[in-house]
Amino acid sequence: MPDMNLKGWIERDGVRLTPADVEQMLEAGPNALNGCGGEFLLTWDDCIARDAFGIIPGPVPPGTISCNGREILRINPDPAPCTLEEAIVTAVSLRSDEGVVAFSGGLDSALIAGLARLPCVTVGVEGSHDATWAAKAARMMDLDLEIVTPRENEVAEALDRVVRVIPEPTNPLEVSIATTLYFAAEWAAEHGHTRILSGQGADELFGGYARYLSSLDLARDLDRDFADLGRQRRRDQAVATLLGTNLSLPYLDVRVVRAARAIPAEEMVRGGVRKHPLRVVAEHHIPTEMAWAEKKAMQYGSGIWKVIQRLARRNGYKKSVQGYLTEISRAEHDH
Repeated sequence: MPDMNLKGWIERDGVRLTPADVEQMLEAGPNALNGCGGEFLLTWDDCIARDAFGIIPGPVPPGTISCNGREILRINPDPAPCTLEEAIVTAVSLRSDEGVVAFSGGLDSALIAGLARLPCVTVGVEGSHDATWAAKAARMMDLDLEIVTPRENEVAEALDRVVRVIPEPTNPLEVSIATTLYFAAEWAAEHGHTRILSGQGADELFGGYARYLSSLDLARDLDRDFADLGRQRRRDQAVATLLGTNLSLPYLDVRVVRAARAIPAEEMVRGGVRKHPLRVVAEHHIPTEMAWAEKKAMQYGSGIWKVIQRLARRNGYKKSVQGYLTEISRAEHDH
């Protein structure tokens, strides 16, 4: 067979395939990929295939196989039905042979960390909420945790690199999330890891945002936010790729998505508690206190957002972080 290149990993029916397995499978033709899950960009002959949710960046749409520049097939993995708990356990297990967990100590990352038992990395400036909470959570769970504490000059340097690669380089929220991720990816790369397990997708699947508490149509809002995940993935993978790493997203495993989407929207937020079904699962795998705790969003909990605001003021933008980011973006563009 001509050169095959596999970025990421492929599975069928919950079993990871080796590159040799994939080569052998392709001898039967591209159709053999139809039922495969995983997170991958696969090239061979004049063909390119990309996983169903497009976790790994690539030049073809998510879930497609293109040969000679023309889409010939869709990829539709169809694993056996399972409970939400079985789905999450399987999804994390498939991704746990290598890598680190981006760990904030919150529900989403704590459940992944508790199941994966991989090294964890937290980003938080000195004295930040995330640094304090993650350290406590790691002790409770007996996790191997590294806390990265960026200084202001390091945040400024990261900003310069982040605005160069993300799709919305002047949106303050996008930039603060991407900059926080930058430091996790940098630490992972420096320690020889290429995979970063992240809790992305849990808020959109299980109703994690505070605005869902007052939603007038929760099902519609969850659908809208789930549809926006592709844009978030492009942002985050752009930063991860910059540092030679990739995000791996257990909550966006086809099993987990299917199990979550089968739960009625009104079950997601119960009695003022968000992500209720996920918390029930988490109780079986992490300390109860952590399964039911609320936590700040990453960019706020890490303290990175406050540093960006301070940098904006020091550069003459007392009221507009956006103006500061526009200046950085323009300067990068002029280079």
